[in-house]
Amino acid sequence: MTSETVFAEALALTRLWCAIPSVRGNDAAMRAQADALVGWMQSDLGAKIIARTPARGRAEVLHARIDIGAPRTVILYNMYDVMPAQREGWSVDPWEGGIRDLPGVGESYIARGAENNKGPLAGMLCVLKALVTSGRLGVNVEILLDGEEENGSGGMRAYLEAPDCPVRPSAAAIFPSFCEYGGGPPRVYLGFSGIARGAVVVEGGAWGGPKTAIHSSNAPWIANPAARLVEALGRIGTAPTGTLGQITLDDAAAGITAKLAETFDPAAELRFRNTECFAVAGDALALLSHVLTTASFNISRIETQPAAGEGVIPQGARAGFELRAPPGLDPADYLARIAEDLTRLPGARLELDDSYPGTRFGAETPGVAALLAAYAESAAQPPQIWPWAIGAAPGYAFARHARSFLLAGAGRGGNAHGIDEFMTLEGYRRFLTSVELWLVAMAEGAR
Repeated sequence: MTSETVFAEALALTRLWCAIPSVRGNDAAMRAQADALVGWMQSDLGAKIIARTPARGRAEVLHARIDIGAPRTVILYNMYDVMPAQREGWSVDPWEGGIRDLPGVGESYIARGAENNKGPLAGMLCVLKALVTSGRLGVNVEILLDGEEENGSGGMRAYLEAPDCPVRPSAAAIFPSFCEYGGGPPRVYLGFSGIARGAVVVEGGAWGGPKTAIHSSNAPWIANPAARLVEALGRIGTAPTGTLGQITLDDAAAGITAKLAETFDPAAELRFRNTECFAVAGDALALLSHVLTTASFNISRIETQPAAGEGVIPQGARAGFELRAPPGLDPADYLARIAEDLTRLPGARLELDDSYPGTRFGAETPGVAALLAAYAESAAQPPQIWPWAIGAAPGYAFARHARSFLLAGAGRGGNAHGIDEFMTLEGYRRFLTSVELWLVAMAEGAR
């Protein structure tokens, strides 16, 4: 078990960093957080700073290195940006944080970033420091810290994809996080889905619709951009989930999914997702097979211009979306089809913010066995192995530098992006232990 000294230091560092509102658009706070990280890695960790640079005007990518001359190198990746938060509804000020006993959960630290992802970030670095100080670190470590993970990691991807990227070839990369979702078994993902983000937009113009908001009494003879937007969205995907297409599980993925279904609890998943029922029917295997193989178009927000219009025909309307696709289906292909279809609907167009493909690797890839061994000693329950995550992460960009890219860590958190974001204190101890065990196991695997 990780010592109480490391736990106390990691919790104190979490408190300190959660007080920094490193939200996109708050340039001063983003710089302050980057300064704090670089300063700590230099003074407390003794790391060499390889790069601290914005990529194409984006948030700073921080790259540090611990080189002990070991035969094996690993990557520790994490993020330092967080989502916005307002005081209303929180049991503590989200930027001050505090410890509370949450019903059904236990004693927890609550703050914006506690779970996503400053708690894991601070813990990752404190565990690494303890191993360096004690002489127990047996691998070289490339540390990569992302300042815009919440917005697609564009700067990090550009850094990793650059021909002269200085990241050293590594056996495995991990993204330390709390993987006991909803208090269940820790999940091991052997890959990630791809994603595209953007908006479907309609504005008044030559096709019809006003160029400024006008009285709604004109509805019989003036086209409504909001109605045209609804028409456009109705042409994309199959309601109610926005299904675009599916893949067929190959033998390896089908075997992993069948094994996963033996312990997967649909009712627990619904509770974790704060939802009463699934949109599709079936047992655990059918539900898992569907969610893992389906590309979908999710509408995350709909707005009109003016936003607070009442009794008007708006001058424009837009719907923000996320398009996710499992490995083997490229979001860019669906975007091209959607954009082509919208050309046949005057006034509607597609605006793209970002897009990248999914990635996948095998259960025998370096890093996986070490993670399973770490969970066997640290997690409260045996882990679940998924063929890939239904969520997206830029694993494809890490594939140039490491043979695997794993979300990794025991421990429980919750309410990421929401009110009273938390990490349990008991779970934090398990998390710290799991990261330590993984690093030790990766060193032993090199001998």
